[in-house]
Amino acid sequence: MDAKAPLENRRLDKWLWYARFFKSRSLASKFCASGKLRVNEAVNRKAHHALHVGDMLTFPKGQYIRVIRVAALGTRRGPAVEAQMLYEDLDPPQPRAKTDRPPKPAMREPGSGRPTKRERRDTELFTGKSDPERE
Repeated sequence: MDAKAPLENRRLDKWLWYARFFKSRSLASKFCASGKLRVNEAVNRKAHHALHVGDMLTFPKGQYIRVIRVAALGTRRGPAVEAQMLYEDLDPPQPRAKTDRPPKPAMREPGSGRPTKRERRDTELFTGKSDPERE
């Protein structure tokens, strides 16, 4: 390889589509623009970012955080087996930490009618929601 020859690269959105992380290139572009993707530990918001072999990608996909090293750039969106050869999964999918969700409000028996004013206030007090006009 000549010292003057440019490094081979591929658009980030196109590579994500080739590697079958997204169903369409437009979905990959929107994801890149969302700012949820890191390339070599730097947040990237540009779908046209030049991706090189050896770059590290970190991004959430479904309920997992994916850490990927680019192994090849690819020339087409091929079958899944071919797509898996484009990257090396450094951290196999592990679920994200679950956030503590507040408990659901108390359930009423079906057909018991609307809650009374006292029951509604008790529910609002329990859930932490209150009417700002009354305070």
